Amino acid sequence: MYDPTIFDNLKVTFENQVYDLDNLDRKITIINRVDRMDFAIMARYFAIQFTLVDRPTVTAEIVLEASLKDLAGEILEVPDQRLGCLLFVKFTKHIQNVATQCKQIEQALYTIWENDIQLTQTVSFVFEQGAPSYQDMIEVKFNSKINEEHMGDIADFLDSVLETLEVLNAIKE
Repeated sequence: MYDPTIFDNLKVTFENQVYDLDNLDRKITIINRVDRMDFAIMARYFAIQFTLVDRPTVTAEIVLEASLKDLAGEILEVPDQRLGCLLFVKFTKHIQNVATQCKQIEQALYTIWENDIQLTQTVSFVFEQGAPSYQDMIEVKFNSKINEEHMGDIADFLDSVLETLEVLNAIKE
């Protein structure tokens, strides 16, 4: 009999709860979804991207990854391994004042997510674009893997993602 992996169970739980926020609660609008098996490195990747309803300028993308080591360790029931998935969230926002707004974003995200994260902001722009506007790709990585023991935390996690979207929308260009 098929026994779903940690990745499969977490992916389904994230999908269900995010789709409920879109279809039932109408708090978000899902704009993209990726479910990929990378045969070159035998890894799994799932991402779901969305915005707050009526506020499409800031996006959030929840990403779940499982490596070959984690998938094989689980399937082969290798003892004494910390198996699980990597979880991170990417936010995209347009900014004008890099120094000021990036610092505001950093402070806001550490307030919401506390110190259990690695925060990276990558700022880019389109060459020869008329008005000086920058795209800030904000990546929040978590320091430890997640597994089925964390299923009860997904609703709180999604609340924090929604709060982050609210805060990022409030930081004006």
